[in-house]
Amino acid sequence: MKKKIVKAPPIKIKKFPQKAPKAYEDLKFLNSPEARSIRILSEYEEPLLRFRKLKIDHTIVFFGSARIKNKINAVKDLKMVKGIVKNDRMGKHLLHSAEMDLEMSKYYEATVELSKRLTEWSMALKYDSKFVVCSGGGPGIMEAANKGAKQAGGLSMGLNISLPFEQFPNPYISHALNFEFHYFFMRKFWFAYPAKALIIMPGGFGTLDELMEILTLVQTKKLHKKILIVIFGKEYWNKIINFDMLAEMNMISKKDLSLMKFVETVDEAYNYLTKKLPVSVYGNTVKENKNSSA
Repeated sequence: MKKKIVKAPPIKIKKFPQKAPKAYEDLKFLNSPEARSIRILSEYEEPLLRFRKLKIDHTIVFFGSARIKNKINAVKDLKMVKGIVKNDRMGKHLLHSAEMDLEMSKYYEATVELSKRLTEWSMALKYDSKFVVCSGGGPGIMEAANKGAKQAGGLSMGLNISLPFEQFPNPYISHALNFEFHYFFMRKFWFAYPAKALIIMPGGFGTLDELMEILTLVQTKKLHKKILIVIFGKEYWNKIINFDMLAEMNMISKKDLSLMKFVETVDEAYNYLTKKLPVSVYGNTVKENKNSSA
């Protein structure tokens, strides 16, 4: 008689759930309103890490319009407009706009030259921590500032911001100093914190916002450092803001007018900054490398 073979019951393997993602790897959480404080802190700590690695303590910040074109493009656009416009209301508007773009392009070219010269001067200083040109990272005056620094062979910083209408970083920013911010106030912090000089080129709402914010911080002594404010283009700015009238109407004091320096030329801006910056930052007159041509 054959023995009946009894099969053992199948072993039930208990299935455990997959591991949950770590909180700092959970993108859904990191992009949630609850993690806003973490995102804000990230926009402080991550730039700070890069600055420390590159020994960046001092910046020269350029502000100005994103709409200002370089001279070559402005000339090209004016020539194109003259070839297609009709002598009507719209045609006259387009012609005037193109002519104005060409007129304002002088500030693009001045920014490139000033940024280049300041970078060459900074690179020749006998200090480990030098002055690095910084801009908002976009087109126009921002592009011109980064372009000049790159032409000089120096570092070129761009603090870009994510906008509904995309602002892409210009091609003249150093790879290690190309930043993209979500929070305007964190971007503003990094404009102000390492800045030892601001150069205000012609611009619109954004430029006015940055200028007035820094002027207020300096006026109210909320910045515990010396910061030089250079306003470039008397012809433009005298039409936009009457600072003397603010003092005349007792909205600011007469001495507040000394918080800024108006200049009209690249030479004037360069001479003022290279004379004042070493004293305000290093506490002495400029020291340059003897083998430098800058």
